[in-house]
Amino acid sequence: MSAPAEVNAPPGATARPLPAAQPRPDAGPLTFTRLKWTSFFHSVVYLSLIACAIAGLAGPTLVLGWTHGILWIAMSLACIAAVRRRVIPLRLGVAVAVLGGLGPFIGSYEFIREQGRRKAAPTAPDH
Repeated sequence: MSAPAEVNAPPGATARPLPAAQPRPDAGPLTFTRLKWTSFFHSVVYLSLIACAIAGLAGPTLVLGWTHGILWIAMSLACIAAVRRRVIPLRLGVAVAVLGGLGPFIGSYEFIREQGRRKAAPTAPDH
């Protein structure tokens, strides 16, 4: 493991290590659980989009395509904010924001993986 990050101290002062990143309780509506379930819903919309496109259903494909696009933008913005508020880790935010446009299943998988990691850690809160 690497040494903890240190705060830049003025000359002659002792540098102190930065505190470990802790999830913030004041994250508002951006909770891990809400983001996780929205990601699962996004995956269902995307799976439905694929099924309707394969079946040749133009109307539902159009609606689901727009729904997927809007959900991807909303999830991207929400996950970027959640990473900044330390509600979710950067890896999960990148999975949703970057890869979610091509396949939101990756983000849903990462939420499941992160939930397992949090359950394994004795002090990790599940928002």
